[in-house]
Amino acid sequence: MTRAWSKAVRTALPGPWRFRLVMRELVGALLIAGLAAPIEVLSRTGLAVPTALVSAALFLLRRGLPATALVLTAVASGFGGGTLPLLVCVGWSAGARIRRVGVLAGSFAAGWVLMTLFGLVKDAGQIPAKLIVGFSLGGYLLLAVLPALWGRYRAQRRALTDALRERNEQLVREHAMIAHQARLRERHRIAQDMHDSLGHQLALISVHTGALEVDRTLTDRQREAVGVLRLAAVAAMRELREVVGVLHDESTALPPGQGPGAAPVAGPGPGGGGGGVDGIEGLVASSRAAGTPVSLVRDGERRPLAASAGHAAYRVVQEALTNAHKHAPGAPITVALRYEPDALVVEVVNPAAPEPVGVRAGGAAPAVVSGGQGLTGLRERARLVGGMVHAGPTPGAGFRLAAVLPYRGVDGAGAQGVDTGSAAGPEIAAAYPEADAWPGGLPGAAAGPPKRRSPAIGCAVGGVTVLAAVLGLLIWGVVGFVRGAEDSTVRRSVYDSAELGMPEAEVREQLPRGSDFFLRNLEGTGPTPPEGSVCVRYLFDDNGGTAFGEDAVVRFCFKDGVLVEKQHYRVKQ
Repeated sequence: MTRAWSKAVRTALPGPWRFRLVMRELVGALLIAGLAAPIEVLSRTGLAVPTALVSAALFLLRRGLPATALVLTAVASGFGGGTLPLLVCVGWSAGARIRRVGVLAGSFAAGWVLMTLFGLVKDAGQIPAKLIVGFSLGGYLLLAVLPALWGRYRAQRRALTDALRERNEQLVREHAMIAHQARLRERHRIAQDMHDSLGHQLALISVHTGALEVDRTLTDRQREAVGVLRLAAVAAMRELREVVGVLHDESTALPPGQGPGAAPVAGPGPGGGGGGVDGIEGLVASSRAAGTPVSLVRDGERRPLAASAGHAAYRVVQEALTNAHKHAPGAPITVALRYEPDALVVEVVNPAAPEPVGVRAGGAAPAVVSGGQGLTGLRERARLVGGMVHAGPTPGAGFRLAAVLPYRGVDGAGAQGVDTGSAAGPEIAAAYPEADAWPGGLPGAAAGPPKRRSPAIGCAVGGVTVLAAVLGLLIWGVVGFVRGAEDSTVRRSVYDSAELGMPEAEVREQLPRGSDFFLRNLEGTGPTPPEGSVCVRYLFDDNGGTAFGEDAVVRFCFKDGVLVEKQHYRVKQ
């Protein structure tokens, strides 16, 4: 029971109740109560204190229970005008806090219906029903619905501003993440290029020094110096592997498809020649200069390759030669380039090493340094250009590395249509060479701001509709008031034409229809009527002779079907 009561209190009076909020709510409640009491005093209903207390309580409930406060305030407004200032506040709060349109519309409709019904019950027989309905509708639209539209506009505008701010913060975070991924990808590229280029050169140095170390024409001191050089090359190779490993380990947060060698850069490569298919001859020549028998075989009609595919072919041959120098030094190597109808096949084959090379008498063969990342980088390069790489041993204990590279590459596919909205655009675009394959394009870049309809449009249409309805009701009320006054006023010409003794039916034909709204307070006024007569009273058009605060009244009394008395007099309003 205590928990249910506590939950009900938290629902009706939601927090957090900070000092400023508490003071604002208390001051507002006192102000609303202070406005309600004088209005009830002027209305002479005798409910000034209860109305003030009810108004203050409903004002405090409007935040937690806006629909309930609206309906109860509308009911109270049907009994008296003291809660009309509160109706403005609860209308504003309901429009701003009720999110569901159905609940909001239902609350306002129920409030107006109850307000009108209680108004009809209160003023039954005193004011025409159509006037009660019309004026209650106009007042409700003006005092409740119009503030609700303004409150809803402000709430939706605030929500839209918050959503746009969150969207902007999200885009900033995404752009920072993309820039960070671009830097990580550049680390991958640097690591792969270091592995391919420097690793190949160090392998050649190791082969050269190994050959010199077993040369019998050198003196012992020269062999010792060459051995130191070979060990330095091996140490440099090991350090290079460690650096490449560190760069790879720090770049593990890349998006799909952004592995090593994802963005090949065409250009001159180490080992002689360019970085494409033409540079393969330079790699072969460098290996031959190191004393390794290397043969280059070309088959088929040569066809042009995309820059990325050509660079991938160059790297495949470079990695294969490097591995052959390390694992099978001195073994003959065959490099084959076969131009098939739809792709270039690059194949590098070497048998097992004939004998250990680079070992001094009584020495041990140097440990082979391998990072295990060369083939991984080659497979990634080939995949990005639409090809594939196969590596494995041959039946003769040798090794074979082959790659299939299509002629049509995907150069720069990812950089097209990428707009990052910042100065880091080129770097970010380069970080995503496959952005077109991503669902929705580059994250945070291709997508625009959220499409939201401006809340001002709907609220403006609603406000104009409410004002038009209020204006129409006002015009209808003014016209009805004027017509009611005319139907309740007897002109002097009609008064003068009525003579005593005239038939009652003839006199009544000349009299207006009358309106209860204007004539209900005239009953029983004036001098004592003739005994046994029936009298009717109307307002009298005396051409402006009535003083302020007075009404000119004319009375016709009938008895036995004839007019027995007519007179006019003045009564205080």
